[in-house]
Amino acid sequence: MFTFLTLPFDLKPSLKEGISPIYLALTGFVIFWFISKSERIKMQYFNKYDHDTAWLKFIFMTKWVGFFSMGLLPLLFLLITVRQRAIGYYGLNFRTDTLLFNLLMILLLGSILIPLANFSAKKPKNLVNYPQIRAKRWNPKTFRLNLIGWAVYLFGYELLFRGLLLFPLVEAYGLWLAIAINVALYSATHIPKGIEETLGAAPLGFLLCLLTLMAGNIWIAFVVHVIMAWTNSLTALKYHPEIHYEKWKKNVS
Repeated sequence: MFTFLTLPFDLKPSLKEGISPIYLALTGFVIFWFISKSERIKMQYFNKYDHDTAWLKFIFMTKWVGFFSMGLLPLLFLLITVRQRAIGYYGLNFRTDTLLFNLLMILLLGSILIPLANFSAKKPKNLVNYPQIRAKRWNPKTFRLNLIGWAVYLFGYELLFRGLLLFPLVEAYGLWLAIAINVALYSATHIPKGIEETLGAAPLGFLLCLLTLMAGNIWIAFVVHVIMAWTNSLTALKYHPEIHYEKWKKNVS
């Protein structure tokens, strides 16, 4: 049966409950940002490894930093400090009643966003940032770790924005203010990537917040975001003039 949850228009605000998630979001993203943009940390990899290996290891490390700083550690903090809330409250649950809704929304959004991501990834301005692993030659290991890294990072990212920063804020501030705060912070994280991604993040973030609340969990947002990242990254790999993919050559004796 096709079922989704009604949007919580009638919740009575409890202002203090929304403070911790906002500060956790700020702290988690700041930690990720300054580590991922640290030239000192980056040069440690480039001083130790060759160019392509350094890029792979450095970017893969930053993905895990994002997972911990924005996802796992804030979740653990809230579970310890707000004991009356279980992990499922923050969108980490598997509801059978909204399973069909999740699947249909993922298929629908995927069918729309994959062509859009594929088209935008070809643009020269997009190739400045993607693929993030700037190894000149990709092999199957680079390809595989790129996909895994995005999935790991985006799980922490969506746990933060569509979980820790959404459900508690809806309860604390009501539906529309919670979504407004969420979308504002979500869009702001895209500013370094340019005006197009920043503006595009606002309507997408708004939609993902609504769908998350209707599904009762974060899986639509997570899967759709992974699909977009993979499509964007792999399309950029295909069209980038200085980055090439090659299969490992078998040793011939």
